[in-house]
Amino acid sequence: MRILVTGGAGYIGSHTCLQLLKAGHEIIVFDNLLNGKEEALLRVRDLAGCSFPFYADDLRDREAVERVFREHDIEAVIHFAGSKAVGESVRLPLDYYFNNVYGTLVLCDTMKRAGVQKMVFSSSATVYGMPSRCPIDETFPLTALNPYGRSKLMIEDILRDLSQSDPKWSIALLRYFNPIGAHRSGLIGEDPSGPPNNLLPCVTQVAVGKLPCLAVYGNDYPTPDGTAIRDYLHVEDLAAGHLKAVAKLSSLYGVEAYNLGTGRGWSVLEVVRAFEKATGRRVPYEIRDRRPGDAPIVFADPGKAERELGWTATRGLEEMCQDAWRWQSRNPNGYEVAVTAGAERLSS
Repeated sequence: MRILVTGGAGYIGSHTCLQLLKAGHEIIVFDNLLNGKEEALLRVRDLAGCSFPFYADDLRDREAVERVFREHDIEAVIHFAGSKAVGESVRLPLDYYFNNVYGTLVLCDTMKRAGVQKMVFSSSATVYGMPSRCPIDETFPLTALNPYGRSKLMIEDILRDLSQSDPKWSIALLRYFNPIGAHRSGLIGEDPSGPPNNLLPCVTQVAVGKLPCLAVYGNDYPTPDGTAIRDYLHVEDLAAGHLKAVAKLSSLYGVEAYNLGTGRGWSVLEVVRAFEKATGRRVPYEIRDRRPGDAPIVFADPGKAERELGWTATRGLEEMCQDAWRWQSRNPNGYEVAVTAGAERLSS
């Protein structure tokens, strides 16, 4: 299948692009490089052993989006592109609505005009707000606690309305929990733009010496060790979920949501201890006050994805930590420099 991947130069996008190529799909990548890195795509090309078109453009630029559809016979879209930091969204809500929601409107309108009606959308478990119980399945009430989450929920609503207006649309909404880890090669991984917002990039940056210690927000939650519990899944498992969703599009009409998670949770301190055990690196931390809006426990019920997509997460926490450390230790400054001695500079 010929697939347009928006946001394909980002963390999850780059891993998915590689798996798509390995599976025999053709891809076209569209990314404004706000969060993504072109170097990630160069490394994807090297790992896959093949090239693909890349457009360094913005979804809000209608002419740029229309040009891609004119130049390629696109069959489906995987839509990753969007701003993604919760804290930043609180400070810059208009930026998030303009980038995430308006960009999606331009994309969907262009798809409609081009007769392309198959999409996998990168949603988020943030659409569940503050869940009253766990595990969380897809029937839980939808709400959101911040502009980032609201932008994802708005897009889901837009896609549901679009599908109701025309039953030919086939849309899979993938609600991610907490992706971590990296490709086993150590060549592609998570490279945050600015200070990291998520747990494991903070852990790996402490271990590599870029941060002095890990901030643990709250140790008085009603959990076994007092720290918050989340559902962490390997980014490679998450990428595989997108391939399963693409395969499902041929028999799916309308909109279906799927949780992608492991179905169990680990506390912040459990992740720290697992990382230390897997890597032999000490991770000093300090306890700070809870962050407003953080739920004590959040983990998925991924049963629907298993039943309908044939997808399950297969990698454990130790492997996630090992792969994340392999990426960070070989790329202490992310994609800014080549990997450690012995690895050749990648090129297109």
